Amino acid sequence: MAFASIIGTKVPFGDNFPNFLVPAAAEKLENFQLEGKSDLIFHNDRPITGETPAHLLDDDFTKPEYVFVRNNGLPPEKSVLDPKKWTLEITGESCLNPKIFTLDELKTKFKHYTYALTLECGGNGRGEVVPGTMGTQWGVGAVYCGRWTGVRLGDILKSCGIKDDAIYVGYYGVDIPLNGDTSKNPISRGVPISKAMSDETLVAFAYEGKDIPLMNGYPLRLVCGGYPASASGKWLKKISIRNKIHDGEKMMGSYQVPCHPVAPGSDAKGVDMCIIESMPIKSVITYPQNKIKISKNDKLEIRGKAWAGELEVSKVEISIDFGATWIKAKLEKPLNRLAWQKFVGEIKFKEEGYYEVWARATDNNGVSQPMVLGAWNPKGYLNNSCHRVAVFVS
Repeated sequence: MAFASIIGTKVPFGDNFPNFLVPAAAEKLENFQLEGKSDLIFHNDRPITGETPAHLLDDDFTKPEYVFVRNNGLPPEKSVLDPKKWTLEITGESCLNPKIFTLDELKTKFKHYTYALTLECGGNGRGEVVPGTMGTQWGVGAVYCGRWTGVRLGDILKSCGIKDDAIYVGYYGVDIPLNGDTSKNPISRGVPISKAMSDETLVAFAYEGKDIPLMNGYPLRLVCGGYPASASGKWLKKISIRNKIHDGEKMMGSYQVPCHPVAPGSDAKGVDMCIIESMPIKSVITYPQNKIKISKNDKLEIRGKAWAGELEVSKVEISIDFGATWIKAKLEKPLNRLAWQKFVGEIKFKEEGYYEVWARATDNNGVSQPMVLGAWNPKGYLNNSCHRVAVFVS
């Protein structure tokens, strides 16, 4: 029905249409709207995928209405999202004392913490991968950072008892697969027990001082900053403490990359695959907007954000000559570990013509963004090439 409403007519073979494609008659879902969201660029409505234009990431922390949306299945109906009836189950073969907590019990029994945490889709930047790969063709806006409030997952797990053989945790939510089969989960991923026990890993109930946005996991979600956002389960109902790598939906086949480089365009069959954990160094220019027009000799401020997964950003540089030379930008410290960092620079163009502003970040291990796509992989993950903004000088 949503497909037909976009096209404007009946779609006889709509059930056969691949979920990852946008209809050819509607390259952008310009008529698609989503409650609580504003100005997102929607790539698909089944599942819902909407990214944030880069200039809307200019605030120190991303406003709720601008937080990107990446669903793997159908979002739950509002009727099942009653916080008064919401519970979180802690279970699993490596849990000593399985328990079920109400949302009120989580809020009263455990200390609250607030951290600014960066979440980025593992496929962010896929639209620039060459050769192209299947999946949502994200630009640079499948990322955000905001202040999450909740309780530490580690505190909850410790209260239930953790066996010595625990190596992983897995999450389960109440979203359902696109085919409507409520007996299955569209996604059920997890993280190593060390990540689950880190101070900044939260079971969160608030974002930027308000309820979590409906499409981003209200009323309760897992937040594992620095890892691909798919590790931060939305509409959280259960955590399982595992004595093996979690084997939930999209754990073994998705969000993995070849452990060793493969040739671009290869099928990568038979190669060892590694689960994505810490996201790579990356940056985005949030001001100016692409295709800005300025006058010769005018000063132009360059603003943006940089992040480095589990690491910290050590420097950000700006180039206006396609990477031949670089100017160091002013880089702010993160509010806390796993928060993105703001950078600011100023440049002047002495000649008229077409320019591109490039931004390149470096992490505290000395690893920098590549100017073009780094290691290719068959699912187009982890593209951290330099963001570019066009400037016309007259």
